[in-house]
Amino acid sequence: MRLYRYILRAHAGPFLFSFFTLMFIFLLQFIMKFVDQLVGKGLNALVIAELIILNLAWMVVLAVPMSVLVATLMGFGGLSSRNEITAMKASGMSLYRMMAPVIFMSILLALLLFEFYNDILPEANHRLKTLIFDIRRKKPTFTLVQGMFSQELPGYSILVRKTFEGTNDLEGVTIYDYTQPERNAVITAEQGKVSFTPDFRNLIMDLDEGEIHELTATESDKYQRIRFKQHRIVMDVEGFDFERSSLGTFSRGERELKAKELRAIVDSLQRENTNALTAGVQEIERDFTSPRSYASHIPQGAFLTPKPNPLVTATVRARTTLNNIAAQLALINSNNDRINENLVELYKKYAIPVACIVFVFIGAPLGVLARRGTFGMAATLSLGFFLVYWACLIGGEKLADRSLLSPLVGMWMANIIMGALGLYLTFRIGRETPQLRFDRLKRFIPKSLRSPEEQPTE
Repeated sequence: MRLYRYILRAHAGPFLFSFFTLMFIFLLQFIMKFVDQLVGKGLNALVIAELIILNLAWMVVLAVPMSVLVATLMGFGGLSSRNEITAMKASGMSLYRMMAPVIFMSILLALLLFEFYNDILPEANHRLKTLIFDIRRKKPTFTLVQGMFSQELPGYSILVRKTFEGTNDLEGVTIYDYTQPERNAVITAEQGKVSFTPDFRNLIMDLDEGEIHELTATESDKYQRIRFKQHRIVMDVEGFDFERSSLGTFSRGERELKAKELRAIVDSLQRENTNALTAGVQEIERDFTSPRSYASHIPQGAFLTPKPNPLVTATVRARTTLNNIAAQLALINSNNDRINENLVELYKKYAIPVACIVFVFIGAPLGVLARRGTFGMAATLSLGFFLVYWACLIGGEKLADRSLLSPLVGMWMANIIMGALGLYLTFRIGRETPQLRFDRLKRFIPKSLRSPEEQPTE
């Protein structure tokens, strides 16, 4: 038992060090990416702090599995470099027994991470969404970055050269208007001001001292140039969700829902698909097993002949049935897309925490092989493996969202691949056969780069 505690202590320090280091890196990256949107917008320091704290939730989900991999590499690498692995094996302790306390702690950590992912992260995402919409409602210039085009409003591309802290004033405004396909318009103004209507369904831009350049697609030879002292543009932002701000009034996306809620949505959509499929089958059975009157398929007000043509009757009935079936199929396809999106998020809640266990089987044998417990070595190896893991996870998510891959396979593919590699390495090291032979690859190494022992003999 003391030996198990000693092994865990060898991992605790590296885990905490790597966790806080990764959190600092993620936080620094977030601040550098969004500093233009946070600074100079007149936002309260408490509001900025709340934004940062709410974003820490997703950083924790990424940092914990990476920290497990780094800690395992450093822990077993340090034990191996001090020949403590050799001493434990000499006393009759196998690699599997050495890994047992670490695996137990990784399972416990995976359970805690799942609870965090399932309970805290969705609520943090929802509060973050609400806070950002509150900021946008009070500060319409929040989404406008100086010197960069903003395309968040459908049909408009907006460039503002300067915004002012504490006000909604603009300077150097250029607007590309794509709301009318047959008309291309470019609006420029020296100054402007942005605000919302009282119901927050429209964004108003009051422009001063500018020009409107307009060209009609159907009449390319006609070009209009209009100068104005004052001009107002009203943009529809109802679909942009500026109008609500209180918690609980937003419709939650799949990343803002718990596993239980996601399952309930999936079950509801599947029942709806079953009902739609049943309705389609019943429609076909009614049309082809029981006769219908010709008048029931004739639009109201149409002229009805005493003796309808059987061909016309059959055609109308077939078209009606096809339209009804097409509507049911469209509903089923739409529901299937939503089912895939919700299942992807549901399986992700389990797959990422399980990565904590998978990375133990990769880190332990690699740490024994490397015989180094330095943070640089561990960070380099863990970064490579985690990039591969994350690429598989994101790739599986995209394929599952497009219905090209099952959501279950897409989300668990990364764990399956990494788990198989980890088990292979663990069994090789556990069977005392750590030598991985690369003799066949030596012929691809240039002679000038080979060591004297590897030079071919004459």
